[in-house]
Amino acid sequence: MTDDARRRLPPVHELARDDLIERFGRARVTEAARAVLADARAQAGCGDAPEAGTLAQQLQARLQPQQLPAINATGVVLHTNLGRAPWSTRAIAAASEAAGYCTVELDTHGQRGRRGAEVEERICALTGAEAAVLVNNGAAAVLLCLRELARDRQVLVSRGELVEIGGGFRVPDVMAESGAKLIEVGTTNRTHLRDFERALSPDVAAILRVHHSNFRQVGFVAEASLRELCALGPPVVVDVGSGALFEIGDEPTVAAQLRDGATLVCFSGDKLLGGPQAGIIVGKAEVIDRMRKQPLLRALRPDKVTLAALGATVDDWLTGTTVPVRAMIEAPIEALRAAAQTWLEAMPAHVEAELLEVDGAIGGGSVPGQRWPSIALAIRTPNPIKLQAALRHQDPPVITRVHRDQLLLDPRTVAPLGQGDALVGALLDALEHA
Repeated sequence: MTDDARRRLPPVHELARDDLIERFGRARVTEAARAVLADARAQAGCGDAPEAGTLAQQLQARLQPQQLPAINATGVVLHTNLGRAPWSTRAIAAASEAAGYCTVELDTHGQRGRRGAEVEERICALTGAEAAVLVNNGAAAVLLCLRELARDRQVLVSRGELVEIGGGFRVPDVMAESGAKLIEVGTTNRTHLRDFERALSPDVAAILRVHHSNFRQVGFVAEASLRELCALGPPVVVDVGSGALFEIGDEPTVAAQLRDGATLVCFSGDKLLGGPQAGIIVGKAEVIDRMRKQPLLRALRPDKVTLAALGATVDDWLTGTTVPVRAMIEAPIEALRAAAQTWLEAMPAHVEAELLEVDGAIGGGSVPGQRWPSIALAIRTPNPIKLQAALRHQDPPVITRVHRDQLLLDPRTVAPLGQGDALVGALLDALEHA
């Protein structure tokens, strides 16, 4: 009888240990064990059955939480894969308090209140807007605006602004879901005011302006100004994406878009404010009031924890308290050098390391193409990928970047959070075992 390697695989109940069941629950452990064994049977069918110890490790890895606190040593401030903005102390405390019962839709008189009303008032104070409404992300903000203003009608958009954002989602896709009809005007690199004027008709309900937040056009380019677009008549919706509250590169500020006549301006709570993921719409009170009556708003509204954290983040801005994202963006090069020097001095003598001038990034599509100088600890090793992997398996994981044969650790996204000591400890352990 031919020896079938699959016969050597353990049954599910042997792989699903009691300690795992106690920690993760029987149903989850059983399903994970079945999946591990299914993969093992496929491998054993080729005559190579995994050892029992390997199967146990695979099961443990499958059960481990995937969303773990991490140290971001990449120097990318708004790192999408790491949850973008780290929250401020005030935002974390507010979110924790809101996790229990809270008056999210109840006022002090015992009457039902409007969810997020006080946060919207604070956002208006911060941006100078007439009114504001909150949804769960930036794409939802654009969707709601177009649904209210232009369902079954036309919206003019420059061809150069039909961008693709993270995850493969594109402006035309969001527009299609809103029910609006896309009318492309101009060309990819040059769209003039006359292009919009020629496209105007009684069926045009709005003009959409999309900021190039994740790429930059240079060379033979042209675009109509926002003031010119607002003078054409139809409401103008501006999606600033990341945008800015303060002067940073050439990012458009929300207040400037409102002053130039935009009917509605959409931006992100995490990218722009450094708070939780949220979509924020500010603009004309009459239009915002109509949007609050949209049935779609209920499907897009943020939860109580997001509202609490967002409100606390806005309070930070209103009171002049520097949120972590701004501290990272504005960190002086001397402070970054001093932090990296401390790490360098902690390295064992046999480790080949030095300080290196590098370019970081704001991330999240913000300020594309602009250099963000920093100082990194560069560790030269024959296998930087192996060391990088070892750091990802630390507790907490340390996320780094590799350039050629060097592992780079940038203090811009570490030092302002006070994680320098934890990073050094993880790095020493990884160097010992990698």
